[in-house]
Amino acid sequence: MAIDHLGKTMTSKLQRLDEFRVQVPRNYKPGMLTHGIIYANQQIFNNLFKDKAIEQVANTAFLPGIIGPALAMPDIHWGYGFPIGGVVATDIDKSGVISPGGVGFDINCGVRLLKTQLHFEEIQQKIPELIKNLYHTVPAGVGSTSKFKLKLKDAQQVFLNGAAWAVDQGYGTLADLENTEENGWMKNAQPENISEHAVKRGQQQLGTLGSGNHFIEIQSIEKIYDQQIAANFGLKLKQIVVMIHTGSRGLGHQICTDQIKLILGCLKKYNIQVPDRQLACAPVNSPEGQAYLGAMRCAANYAWANRQIIMYQVIQTFKQTLKLTDNQLKAELVYDVAHNIAKIEQHIINNKKLNVCVHRKGATRAFGPGQSELNALHKQTGQPVIIPGDMGTCSYLLVGTDSAMRETFGSTCHGAGRIMSRSQAIRTLNSKQILRELNNKGITVIAADKQIICEEAPQAYKDVKQVIDIVAAAGISKKVCRMKPLGVIKG
Repeated sequence: MAIDHLGKTMTSKLQRLDEFRVQVPRNYKPGMLTHGIIYANQQIFNNLFKDKAIEQVANTAFLPGIIGPALAMPDIHWGYGFPIGGVVATDIDKSGVISPGGVGFDINCGVRLLKTQLHFEEIQQKIPELIKNLYHTVPAGVGSTSKFKLKLKDAQQVFLNGAAWAVDQGYGTLADLENTEENGWMKNAQPENISEHAVKRGQQQLGTLGSGNHFIEIQSIEKIYDQQIAANFGLKLKQIVVMIHTGSRGLGHQICTDQIKLILGCLKKYNIQVPDRQLACAPVNSPEGQAYLGAMRCAANYAWANRQIIMYQVIQTFKQTLKLTDNQLKAELVYDVAHNIAKIEQHIINNKKLNVCVHRKGATRAFGPGQSELNALHKQTGQPVIIPGDMGTCSYLLVGTDSAMRETFGSTCHGAGRIMSRSQAIRTLNSKQILRELNNKGITVIAADKQIICEEAPQAYKDVKQVIDIVAAAGISKKVCRMKPLGVIKG
């Protein structure tokens, strides 16, 4: 039962369930197959009316086969079809669908966290040099291309084997795969479902950062919330870590573009009624649904290989700049998570184990302790969850929980979430002023374009501390530690 109504005409049907959850009831729009749940405190919820994110939560509740509520995390904002922060599961055995809008164009945009045994005071004066050298090492910006030009046969292997291909080529270790979601590659990828144009884009961009909100960030751990779990991960105060955020680049965008054109025809073919054509979908078990999954997995695998190679480049740059050996740097992957992806998973719903297709659009898998998909360490702690904030504030390491398995199909937020559109940020913010403010905080920033500085300014994002407090208080994630930025490369 709702404890209060939100009191505005436009929200008269919405109900606040508790301090951190708002319900979008099934009668919010005729035709909804289930209700929605938005994880949000009052301040974040009030900001949602700047766009149509709430409407998009309701729209996703029309998807055939949806099971459980349509979910949205506190970093929610408007997106293509689904809101960013949206999580929807469909029952495969009851004509459940898959929707490219529930994954997005940057397939497997994700984050990995690299730890070193360096201490903040050891390298504080070297941050500007490290950032400069990293910027020259890792291609960044719109359309950036790689020195790793892939032959067609190698591209096919990347599509099939992901980060495992990169490790086989010498760009990492088996331990990296053990600490990557899906071990760095999804089975049943189908390169035959990728267009020639998509393949060509993929051949040019492996090992590149890209543009937009993608970044490499040198950080220092400034607070530890759970000493035991942090120790299990080999983390301590003032330790230097590096966060890498990027995805499948032009390959993923082209695959999504191509597949949406094909999936649109499924609305009529399978008599699917949705209120927004951006929610075009196909039954998971249909030829079109399987073709999309096969192509999407290729892009996901490419993204894991991309982050693996970038991490290798980061490690080499640290060693060369600081004149350190592998043993002195001791760089190791903490974990790598995907943000934009759809997966076939088993979840217990109403005491039954069901095969479901979980869409996570700007959301992170947050499996709790004991799950079979996790390695031995993470079965004890829960899956690591890496949440970047804005470049002027902080980022977090969390772990998944049993509550997330019960409530959100093992999912949580993926970042701070925008409160200002990119165009608005460019119109209203000054890049020189932003850089001065960041420099005064001791944060070195290099960007491929001045425009990106405005687009990615701290003012353009929600307060990540609030977002994290919501998912932690709601019980769907647990705080481990918080990191502050020291140096940032923006694409």
